[in-house]
Amino acid sequence: MVKRRDQLHEERYRYVLLPMRDLHARLDYCNQLVQSTILKYQNPVTGLIAQKGRHAWVRDNVYAILSVWGLGLAYRKFADTDEQRAKCYELEQRVVKLMRGVLMCMMRQIDKVEKFKKTQSVDDALHAKYKAENGGIAAGDKEWGHLQIDATSLFVLALAQMTASGLKIIFTLDEVDFIQNLVFYIGSAYRIRDYGIWERGDKTNHGFPELNASSIGIAKAALEAISSLDLFGSHGGPASVIHVLPDQIKQCEVVLHSMLPRESSSKEIGAAILSVISFPAFAIADDELVRRTRNEIITKLQGRYGCRRFLRDGYMTVREDHSRLHYEPAELKAFENIECEWPLFFAYLIIDGVFREDLAQVDDYNRLLADVLVYDDNGNKLIPELYYVEGDKVELEYQNPHSQVRVPGSHIPHIWGQSLYILSCLLCEELITPGELDPLNRRHAALPNSELVVQVALLAEDDSVREELKNEGIEADTPSSLMHIEVFPARMLALAYQHLGRNSKLGLSGRPPQDTGLIATSLFYRILDSVVAFTPQFLDYKQFYLCLDNELLVDDIETDIGTLQAHWRLMGRPTITLPITAAMLSVDTGSDRPWITKLITKMQLGYINGVRVRLGKLSDFLSTSCIKSLDFLETHFSDSRQSAPHKNPSKFFQILASLSPDSEIDASLDTFVPPKVPGSGAVTPERNLSIPTIIRQSPSGEKIHRLTDVVVAGLQKRHRTWSLLAKATPSLPQDSDTDVNDLLLKLQNEISFHELAVTLNSLLDKRGSTFVVDLPNRHAATVEDLIDDLYKQVCDFKMWSLVRHTAGMLNKRVENLAESVTDIIVHQKLLTVGYPPAIREETITGPLHPDKLKKIISTACGHDVRASVITQEILVYLAMFIRTEPKLFKEMLRIRVGLIMEVMATEVANALECSGDEASEYFVNMSPFEMKHLLHQILSGREFEATEVGEEPSVLSLSRKQSIRNKSISILPLDQRISLYPDSKYTNSFKEASKRKMSDIPNRLLSTNSNDSDSHNGSDKPGQWMRRRRIDGALNRVPENFYQYVWRVLEKCHGISIGGYIIPHYPIIQEMTPNELKFAICVETALNRIPHPEFRQLIVEALMVLGKVVELEPIQTLGGIIDMNFVVHQANELFLQDQTRIDEIDYPVQELKGAEDICCDFYDSAPAGRFGTITYLSKVIVRRLDCANTTECAIC
Repeated sequence: MVKRRDQLHEERYRYVLLPMRDLHARLDYCNQLVQSTILKYQNPVTGLIAQKGRHAWVRDNVYAILSVWGLGLAYRKFADTDEQRAKCYELEQRVVKLMRGVLMCMMRQIDKVEKFKKTQSVDDALHAKYKAENGGIAAGDKEWGHLQIDATSLFVLALAQMTASGLKIIFTLDEVDFIQNLVFYIGSAYRIRDYGIWERGDKTNHGFPELNASSIGIAKAALEAISSLDLFGSHGGPASVIHVLPDQIKQCEVVLHSMLPRESSSKEIGAAILSVISFPAFAIADDELVRRTRNEIITKLQGRYGCRRFLRDGYMTVREDHSRLHYEPAELKAFENIECEWPLFFAYLIIDGVFREDLAQVDDYNRLLADVLVYDDNGNKLIPELYYVEGDKVELEYQNPHSQVRVPGSHIPHIWGQSLYILSCLLCEELITPGELDPLNRRHAALPNSELVVQVALLAEDDSVREELKNEGIEADTPSSLMHIEVFPARMLALAYQHLGRNSKLGLSGRPPQDTGLIATSLFYRILDSVVAFTPQFLDYKQFYLCLDNELLVDDIETDIGTLQAHWRLMGRPTITLPITAAMLSVDTGSDRPWITKLITKMQLGYINGVRVRLGKLSDFLSTSCIKSLDFLETHFSDSRQSAPHKNPSKFFQILASLSPDSEIDASLDTFVPPKVPGSGAVTPERNLSIPTIIRQSPSGEKIHRLTDVVVAGLQKRHRTWSLLAKATPSLPQDSDTDVNDLLLKLQNEISFHELAVTLNSLLDKRGSTFVVDLPNRHAATVEDLIDDLYKQVCDFKMWSLVRHTAGMLNKRVENLAESVTDIIVHQKLLTVGYPPAIREETITGPLHPDKLKKIISTACGHDVRASVITQEILVYLAMFIRTEPKLFKEMLRIRVGLIMEVMATEVANALECSGDEASEYFVNMSPFEMKHLLHQILSGREFEATEVGEEPSVLSLSRKQSIRNKSISILPLDQRISLYPDSKYTNSFKEASKRKMSDIPNRLLSTNSNDSDSHNGSDKPGQWMRRRRIDGALNRVPENFYQYVWRVLEKCHGISIGGYIIPHYPIIQEMTPNELKFAICVETALNRIPHPEFRQLIVEALMVLGKVVELEPIQTLGGIIDMNFVVHQANELFLQDQTRIDEIDYPVQELKGAEDICCDFYDSAPAGRFGTITYLSKVIVRRLDCANTTECAIC
């Protein structure tokens, strides 16, 4: 019979289990509690624990055995008799038996581990539960949500901690290989959508997996804990050490930080995150983020009896329909305020307080937990699984949350919670210490080192490059001059790691073929008596044209240095081995020195963007760098067949060549020399260019002048039409009516690169890539070969428009396209490609295969091959920014690449004051660095204006196109980011701008003469707010807390209409909570129906004002459906009436109409101020609310 504590009338708990004087007696009591509440359920054959039913959950088993392990540690410390030492031994062996039982269950599903590494499919996941009596399958692949990354990660984490404490759990090298493959299994947790800790996925329990912060956090902790750990303990060697690539840990960390305190897209907060920010994971080093997340959990989820798992959790409530597993979306509202409360989270918080030495927290939660403990007939203290509200008290609980007495559920004890309770008692009684429970010291998380020194070693391609560098005062090694250190490309490191964990007996293939990452290539590696270094990963990308831009290369190096400073957690300093080739030393047009030498000169000064840098030779850095071992290759090498020695004398290469098929070892890897890239000037020796005479025009004659940061001179146009969608990246014209013979005849004549591209494009469309062109006195070649030859030539001249066009015709793909898209998506961003609305946008919702991604992009961009290529470029740049500067994407939920490309082209047109066609030409001719730079400035909120480059051009003697080419874009940084948030504090200058009357800006608004704008300067610049609204609208940027305000509005009306699309009150309010990501997606879906970004932003402002009014005024209901388009149009009418009345003139309003017939001046008004948009929106809303209160009508 189970009794409540208050029924026994015992005094309140005070850190003691029983009033016993003897420490050994307290240990024995703990042992009796463990035996009677946990170990009594352990199967004597398999070692698995199962309560009542026959199923053993991996997660529950690991948590259950933690208390047994902790008690064993206590006995190990205090045992002084043979009997106590025997108890210690038995407890430890119980732990070993369970952990090995779980291991055996997993090893029976090796085929799933092998498949999942490649597919990451829910059908290939390891099972989350097994039969306790024999370790067999408890539920089929499709009968349960088995994909639970946190459960597998928790096992790996516990294995690491227990092994570090001295337990011997892993017996053979085969088992070591399996654990190594488990590391690969969880290594991509940052992008794997699973069913999470509660096995339900989306909270409606319809079987939709989600990206869960709790899963990512436990996986990150497991990877960190198991890294470099010898699973044989003191009896091990190199073969029993587990290897983890640090870049996988970094990726988990970045994504986890971007999600917290949110648990998933359907759960705005989850109590399970307590296990991430504290014991057992300790996955977050940022104390402020930990504090904020903990407070969020306590504020939103804590009750008198424990914490709710998440908001609107229907599990085991009296309102739950037990006849089905899933919930209908509309019924989730019924669970609000009556969610079951779980006492186990009080145990988490007690343990957290002990680890943080917060005695007040420990005391508070010990008292709370003492009141919810129950007792069995033997007086053992038990933790129930949960407490629920009885049916007759539900309505009272709705009205006054946390007011009603709850009763415990039938599952007593809850083994997971019981184990944590016993651990908390052992810690509070100081029978064990935090250090014993955390032998790997995870509680002392490593923080970024602001004083970190990044070491850079220069390696010249050959002696001639070395001499050229020496003439610049730069010292560098060459591959032949290196002593005792070998240098290889990063792809060789990836190839080496593919042999890690490979086991033919078990059918394990080792690490999947993936890039190793920046941090991995910034280490030295030791194998036998050799030391090996690797060049950075991005230098391996040689197929796409981005590698041809030396300025972009330099920018990538600077970014990598900053990334190392932010994410380096290893011992020693990072070392970048930077190869310098002859191509890098070429001088680009508009530059006086090679970009790489400019960078090295900055490095010589000791700092790059605030990061300390030290230049030197590789041999100088050995004593200060981090050195890892590749000794696992020796084991495989000794077992492999001894092939004939390779001509490369490198021991590393000899071993790798003996282990890998010939197809995996390229001949170019015999030496360090980086591979030739398209456009490097090299021509394939087997086939000379088949094109006859071509007019090789000077690059300066074809290439637009570079983007540069120079003094601001010009002013942007004010009301440029937003219609560059179809012109942003136009395809070259097609000779659709030209006969094939005429096209072939053109190829025999002298033609420009541009004409050649048009001709080959026509041949490609008419005859396909395999069509053979056989010209007189020329080698026969296919159309694809001719395009490839043209691609190489335009790459040589860096004619970026033609480079992009020919790359599109060759269907080229960025090597790291899939990784870039994944990086964007896992940061909780929605991603669309393509141009709306003329060409349908395609939405990318999850990680995809690179070829599939390329197909989606091509489909979305239609026949515009340059748009397809530039889309890939933009995706790569966006991924770079979201990794290094995530704040740029704050309050941006959906990233629409097509609109971003449009706003980039429009900014060029505004800055150069030119037509759409001319801006398009400039845009597609930008170098990759210029395009990346332009994108960054738009994201960060900078002004763009035009200035002359070089000598002042004579407009009279130059054509319009030439005049445009002599202009470049200058970037003017703003002193402050301006938000459209009603609570924002605007500077006085912007307030003055908002007070501008129409009479202050007469004919300039109607004139296209750009010279008029020269007389206007300062913050009152025309077009400023129009531009800002267009940019924010294109970027889908919203004010802080915007979606929460919309939720408050929707809660008090029947729906919100935006552009004819209605966001309904039912069932959204019943299903979702204000901070839920799913709700934000619903709002974005409606806003994205608006084709004009400036009008979209006015709708956003109107919703913010309405939300603020609802927050401040005691409004019970807003009535029916609120038409936001009507609100904005009414505000526009009030604005025009005021302007006309003040000026006492009839202003030609029709000539000032912009998108959606809204006055351009209204678009260009600041939000705040007398004539601000918020002023007029507020007037409309207040008037309508007064109308609603008196006549019961809503804003409509």
